[in-house]
Amino acid sequence: MSQLPQVEIVIPVRNEERDLAPSVRRLAAYLRESFPFTAQVTIADNGSSDQTWAVAQGLVGELGQDTVCAVHLDQPGRGRALHAIWASSDAEVLVYMDVDLSTDLNALLPLVAPLITGHSDVAIGTRLAATSRVSRGPKREVISRCYNLLLHVTLGVGFSDAQCGFKAIRADAAHELLPLIEDTSWFFDTELLVLAERAGLRIHEVPVDWTDDPDSRVDIAATALADLRGIARVGYGLATGRLKLPLADDGPSQPRTLAWQLPRFLAIGLASTVAYVILYLALRSFLPPLAANLISLLVTAVGNTAANRRLTFGIRGPADAAVHQARGLIAFLTGLVLTTGALLALRAGDPRPGNAAQVGVLILANLLATASRFVMYRGWVFAGKPRAGHGGHPYHQQNRGTDTERALLQSTPTRTPGSLL
Repeated sequence: MSQLPQVEIVIPVRNEERDLAPSVRRLAAYLRESFPFTAQVTIADNGSSDQTWAVAQGLVGELGQDTVCAVHLDQPGRGRALHAIWASSDAEVLVYMDVDLSTDLNALLPLVAPLITGHSDVAIGTRLAATSRVSRGPKREVISRCYNLLLHVTLGVGFSDAQCGFKAIRADAAHELLPLIEDTSWFFDTELLVLAERAGLRIHEVPVDWTDDPDSRVDIAATALADLRGIARVGYGLATGRLKLPLADDGPSQPRTLAWQLPRFLAIGLASTVAYVILYLALRSFLPPLAANLISLLVTAVGNTAANRRLTFGIRGPADAAVHQARGLIAFLTGLVLTTGALLALRAGDPRPGNAAQVGVLILANLLATASRFVMYRGWVFAGKPRAGHGGHPYHQQNRGTDTERALLQSTPTRTPGSLL
């Protein structure tokens, strides 16, 4: 390859000696035969203890350094590997995909084309679009949908699928966002997307055909707990202003009429209730009812306030975010009093109530608190004049590709941040 690649595709691997060679050979053949942009594959071996690194070096010799290169990191962590390689890349567009190639490679061109032309800043594969074709077991399907619903509720995100191992980002945007990302493991994807959306970057979604890898060795329980910690950390950073986004675009304010606000408040409230129930049931496996209720309520309170701040009351940007969160928590004290009182009343009548009875009482108590919370949101928490927007950001550039590249965009829908699916 006589020139720098337009696209660098990173495949993070750890102890993948069996799948690595056939997957990379298949990807290299696709790039050679069907991909119109110059591209290089980078194998990122992060902490393997088997023959993965030897296999990676063999692939470099077999396919050539212009097609494949390999990087070894002593410490494990998908996020750590992506951060290290993306930060030092000279390519224009940076791609990440799982080594098992669960996503059909025909989605790669629609993923990359909008970034090459400058039409979008970030692109993700989504398994949750109506036109996606997904083959996986019910357990993983439920976990994936619950996780993305939790992100919608707690962080008010607009993208649909945070964890699909098929993503791309423009290098200039990545170099701004990477220093802000703390996670070095599986939450890296989510953190990147949340910060990109909050920075006003345009996120493009590509429906994909996706087949589950039955030999996946991901520890679901440990990953779920780490993700919950990551959501809490990022949510706290955004709410308090600790996370500084230099590219942040306050965006236009939304109408603040009752007809505009009430449907959004109710939709967010419903999603918050679902997330609350999921968290409560998960925490009840190792915590007493009152503690599980308190933690579940606090987590969903922060998410509910953030979502209503942005989507219901049209307030964007970091200004007064901490004040709004503090007031929102005070408003949620109503919910805490009602739900705690409901639990105590239930336990007074039945010292060992079943989960169904507890959940039913808590849902009723939360619904009773909803009306008073809406009144407090309108009259106090978000009272005042919403801030007007101030235009775009430096990555919303003019298209720079050829006519052929721009034509590729006509069949690939792009969503701007801020809409809930």
